[in-house]
Amino acid sequence: MPKASEVKKNTAIEFNNNVYLIKDIERSVPQGRSGGSLYRMRMYDVATGTKLDNTFKADDMVNLADLNHHDVTFSYIDGDEYIFMDTADYTPYHFHKDSIADEILFITEETQGMRVLTVDGAPVAIELPTQVELVIVETDPSIKGASASARTKPALLSTGLSVQVPEYIANGEKIKINTAEHKFMGRADSK
Repeated sequence: MPKASEVKKNTAIEFNNNVYLIKDIERSVPQGRSGGSLYRMRMYDVATGTKLDNTFKADDMVNLADLNHHDVTFSYIDGDEYIFMDTADYTPYHFHKDSIADEILFITEETQGMRVLTVDGAPVAIELPTQVELVIVETDPSIKGASASARTKPALLSTGLSVQVPEYIANGEKIKINTAEHKFMGRADSK
């Protein structure tokens, strides 16, 4: 059993006789107390989708739920459903677009390294790779001679995600994006 301070996003925990998936964690250090850090966790019940916010002390022990990871690829969209296919046994996993709205901004047919998290066989979340490669569809024209440390400009990517990129980047270029921070990492290697 880990301490609350050791728990990460997309972890499933058992809390109040239910299984919750942690979607967000905020750490705070209250002033004027001799206590330690507090961890405010935004959790969603995997069965009902009900949101719950709860605050844990850093040393509180947390029960992990039985969570399984399955390597998947994005398969297709059917109305509001996004379907992912298990790469080992071809099991399809269905997600409503609202339940994975943040993740959709990083998913294309070429996205590699995704995993579906399941609790008792039911899909509860998509785990993205640390970086993805996306194509710029709209940005201001590139500036010749702009250095890598120069100013940035907004760029709209093929999935609808908007990020800041250096001025030397142009429309149509494929770039690497950090999925946790939503930040430009560099040009993608051309193949």
